Amino acid sequence: RNFRCDCGNSKFKNLQCKLFPEKGKVNPGNKYNDNFYGLYCTCKRPYPDPEDEIPDEMIQCIVCEDWFHGRHLGAVPPDSGDFHEMVCQACMNRCHFLWAYVSQLAVPALTKANSLEDEGIVLKVEESEEQKKEIKKESGAEHQEVKEEKRVEPFNEPSTSSGSASLNTLVLTQVVTKSEEPVCKLKELQSKPFLKKDTATFWPLNWRSKLCTCEDCVKMYSELEVQFLTDECDTVLAYENKGTSDQETERRDPLMDTLNSMNRVQQVELICEYNDLKTELTDYLRRFADEGTVVKREDIQHFFEEFQSRKRRRTNRMQYYCS
Repeated sequence: RNFRCDCGNSKFKNLQCKLFPEKGKVNPGNKYNDNFYGLYCTCKRPYPDPEDEIPDEMIQCIVCEDWFHGRHLGAVPPDSGDFHEMVCQACMNRCHFLWAYVSQLAVPALTKANSLEDEGIVLKVEESEEQKKEIKKESGAEHQEVKEEKRVEPFNEPSTSSGSASLNTLVLTQVVTKSEEPVCKLKELQSKPFLKKDTATFWPLNWRSKLCTCEDCVKMYSELEVQFLTDECDTVLAYENKGTSDQETERRDPLMDTLNSMNRVQQVELICEYNDLKTELTDYLRRFADEGTVVKREDIQHFFEEFQSRKRRRTNRMQYYCS
């Protein structure tokens, strides 16, 4: 993530990209952290570290993509099978909104439960002036709606007049419209006290799908450059599944795939041709190995020209079979 090919730009002298000659001098999409220099974690040590005698598992943060020693996360990580993703301390401080989700979604770290003052800070959400104004407006609007409903009540008795029917329709429309308004999950969580620690957090499978995706939250994700948190194709599980699929593709034998698509006669002919090519090429290269000489491009080209010539001579021969 956040990394693109740099070949052919100003980082390489006298080298131009052959695929995209118009490539810019600098790739602004690339973000280089200490990993590009062989350093990891908050301790800025290499991996494997020849001076580190403590056996420890390294875990990757899904936000900054740096790797961290388990003992440098501020909390003891749960068992590896209990969580799927981790967000480091620095990224939790930058993406502070995640603390509101911790109590409901995160996997508890293996730490002793002390008092709230010892473990962290209980955050009480204090409304800003704008939020207070919005709340007053909403409460005023609700109060006004209540008055209107009370004013309409006398006319809700059975009546054939068009006036009472229109008033009933108006009240019903207001109620339906209000119930369909999107609710921000994050604001609901932030309205309650929640605990904030100076530690990394550990998250279970599919926790990203429970993040709020309202317009305000999506805008916040964009400003913090963490839009990928709502992308299910970005999860660790998705990368693991893709890696497994790629490995299975690499393990497949292209020759066997080709054979399976042919009939019996074609299979026999292909196997014979393959064995002839393998035998002749092995014998041809063995001479270079025995003589200790380098195989050049001209030598390989000469071999295949001779091989094609011998193949044509065999094909042109007439073969007769007994009836």
